[in-house]
Amino acid sequence: IGPHVCIGDDTRICANSTIHAGVVIYGDVRVGQFCELHANAVLHPGVRLASHCVVHSNAVVGSEGFGFVPTASGWRKMPQTGLVILEEGVEVGCGSTIDRPSVGETRIGAGTKIDNLVQIGHNVIVGEHCLLCAQTAVAGSAIIGDRCVLGGKSGIGDNLNVGADCVIGGAAIVLSDVPAGSFMMGYPAQ
Repeated sequence: IGPHVCIGDDTRICANSTIHAGVVIYGDVRVGQFCELHANAVLHPGVRLASHCVVHSNAVVGSEGFGFVPTASGWRKMPQTGLVILEEGVEVGCGSTIDRPSVGETRIGAGTKIDNLVQIGHNVIVGEHCLLCAQTAVAGSAIIGDRCVLGGKSGIGDNLNVGADCVIGGAAIVLSDVPAGSFMMGYPAQ
């Protein structure tokens, strides 16, 4: 464990994991074996890392999802108390963020690799062995199937389903469900 690391209550870190300088791990976090948390990574409450996960510098896993409800006096924040689960072998790039949901879970499938500066919204499910390239954004409650590739600066709208084995080209914006095995480009993606 490096210098200036902060670890909250009721957090469990398995043997053989490496935690570099400046990492913040809130309470109620689980870190599996052989994980590596690079400098200044942050894990919020309710985060669960399986074994062999890597979280690079300045990535934030489990911060509150963007959940507000309208009231007569303005927007009211909904409590975000769900889980964020990174399955075995997930890697999260520098400056990326993965949001915690109000209920349920946000889940990243085994072997998925997330590039730098990627935003994953609350309640998103990303399948196994996917690649999410830099500056991709996945809006809340979207489902990405196994072995998908999301090109740089691509976007997936909320509550959409992208089937397995899809390729979403760079800067494409997906506004409707995508059948398995599709290659989509453009805005709106076709």
